[in-house]
Amino acid sequence: MPDNTLPSLSPEQAQALIERIETIPLYSHAYSFHRNFRFGDFEPCDLLDFAAKNGHKGIKIHREDGEGNSLGNADALCLSSFEKIAKQLGLDVHLEISETEVPSLREAIRVGSAIGATSIRCYPRYEGKVSSIIERTIRDLQQLKYLDPDEVFRFTLEQHEDLTGSELVRIVEAVGNPNLSLMFDFTNMINAYEHPLDALQTMAKHITDVHVKDAVIFEDSGGWGQRCCRSGDGDIPQARLLMELLCLGENAPQVLAYGLEEEVGYHSPPFRYPYEDEDPYINARSVSETDLVPGVEIATQLAKEMADAQHLCTHIQELLKLLRNHAASFL
Repeated sequence: MPDNTLPSLSPEQAQALIERIETIPLYSHAYSFHRNFRFGDFEPCDLLDFAAKNGHKGIKIHREDGEGNSLGNADALCLSSFEKIAKQLGLDVHLEISETEVPSLREAIRVGSAIGATSIRCYPRYEGKVSSIIERTIRDLQQLKYLDPDEVFRFTLEQHEDLTGSELVRIVEAVGNPNLSLMFDFTNMINAYEHPLDALQTMAKHITDVHVKDAVIFEDSGGWGQRCCRSGDGDIPQARLLMELLCLGENAPQVLAYGLEEEVGYHSPPFRYPYEDEDPYINARSVSETDLVPGVEIATQLAKEMADAQHLCTHIQELLKLLRNHAASFL
């Protein structure tokens, strides 16, 4: 079981935590509906509906979610319609891509502008020595000041299984763009052979966005892999992470968006090992996907995914109630 031991709080800290719990910015994440997008009839506007029904502040959606019906494949009329619906529902939109190459950033900015998005997430997906990946990512992200000269977007760099927290901090600080910050994912540090709380401590001062999910950690060839599961059933100290993240920022909350990203069935192997050399080689990898389970009816799997997504909405409220009660005990 994860260690969710919660630390003591001063009365001032406790009061601030309670206030931040009441106004926590929750976002529906498209990956919670990954199979429904790929194998069902779920479309980007359906994610808007889900977010509105659950009282979330907005959505986080990948440019390619929905295959042929994705925002990346939509024409100008469809993008305009999506923007209109989001505004009618009062929802903020964050767009995500799975690379840092300049052409992809440029395309994300085009789509993001068309749908009224306020934030764009990216992460490096290069093959090569870690030092080379870091250098190439820095060069990519240094172009943001030219790609978005009017500073329309807030950009986030996610820790995505291969780089460590300190390496991501190095990238952000080298780029030096005030509109670039870090996305903290609850499980992705596992594959880089880091504990969640250690990664949080390392990345803390640069974190503005979060992906909330759970996973079972397994050992493989001396490294760690992750097998995502229903939140509350895995090895991630979700309550403690959530508390630490809510407490970031002295005078105002530092974290601006918590994406609810249930990924039941997602599986990824280790990328880093305790015995590796100082500059290990990262192999090529594709974008994250969760395949269907063989032998199980597709309709059953799609319905379960929908239920799992709703479960996380309920589960996060239970975690927030736990934290609220913990804080109240120090007042």
